[in-house]
Amino acid sequence: MKHVSLALLVVILLAVVGGGIFVTLWDFPVPRQQVEITIPDARFFDS
Repeated sequence: MKHVSLALLVVILLAVVGGGIFVTLWDFPVPRQQVEITIPDARFFDS
């Protein structure tokens, strides 16, 4: 049982490290135009 737990821990650790490397190196497309949204004050204050 100890070997199974150790193997599971290693797999989880590799998945986390691999996911972190993937997110760090992923060249995802960024929005090309600026977005501006006006939020009414009524959403924040009870008036």
